[in-house]
Formats: sequence, structure tokens, C-alpha cells
Amino acid sequence: MSSRRGEPDLDLIHVSVASPAGAYTVGNAAFFRYIVRLAELGLALPNADQEALNVLAAIPHAFDGDEDAGPLSGSGWRLVPPRGTLDWATLEATPQRLRSAFERAHSILWANAARFSVSPRDIASIEEELDAVYGVIFRAEAGGHAVNISYTA
Repeated sequence: MSSRRGEPDLDLIHVSVASPAGAYTVGNAAFFRYIVRLAELGLALPNADQEALNVLAAIPHAFDGDEDAGPLSGSGWRLVPPRGTLDWATLEATPQRLRSAFERAHSILWANAARFSVSPRDIASIEEELDAVYGVIFRAEAGGHAVNISYTA
């Protein structure tokens, strides 16, 4: 099912954040649209902000074999290709790098929420989802683990 030609229905997308210290799956379309894909909204940003958003934009679709979409690694993150036919690509990042990317995306979104007509319901949902994601990231950081993240539709 697609919302636009060639794009998945955003209501069916789930973002999975996992480490040996725990996992969480975000099923909120606003989180995907306004946090994970924030780099696609065409904002003119300082390099550090754009670099942070590029980390989130690199999160691979679990079942998409197209790995030519962008860079394969950056400061504190890398794309891990599938190991076999029953596996999928994930973005692996240090907890600090991933937390920083989410924090910057959060800040950028709130500074531009009116411009993109983000609803109060979406704002509340995104805040709740970020709290849960930060919980996974903080546990991974405390345990010295990397964090893996991908999405499915």
C-alpha cells in the first residue's frame, strides 16, 4: 500500500532501535516523517546539523537491497549489510552519535514545526517516541553497546 507512487504508506512504517541492552519499535508515522526523514524537508542548515540529519537519513529499510542511496559510513556510524538472505541491513551507531542525531533533529523540528504544520498530536507522539528511543540509547551507552536501527514498511 502506498501513500504516493513508489512510497510506502507511512502509517505502516515501523522504526526498530535495538542493542544487546534492549529494543524499541516506533510505529508512529509522524516520527518517521519528521525525525527519520527530516533531511528530506529541504531546510538550509549548518553543516553540523545537516551531518546529524544525514545519520538518520542513512537508516536503511530492512528489506530494501538498494545500498547505493548514500554514504556507507560516517563519524560514529556505519551501514551494516545483511549477512544472509534472512537478515537485513541496519545502521549501527555509537549511542552518543545516535543520541546527538536525534537531539538535533528534535531541536530542528521544533524550530520549524509551524513551517511544516506539525500538529499538536504529532508533537506529543514524537515526544513520547523519542523518550522511549532515548531509553534504549541510554541503556546501550551504559552497557557499552552499539545501537542498530532500521525501518520496515
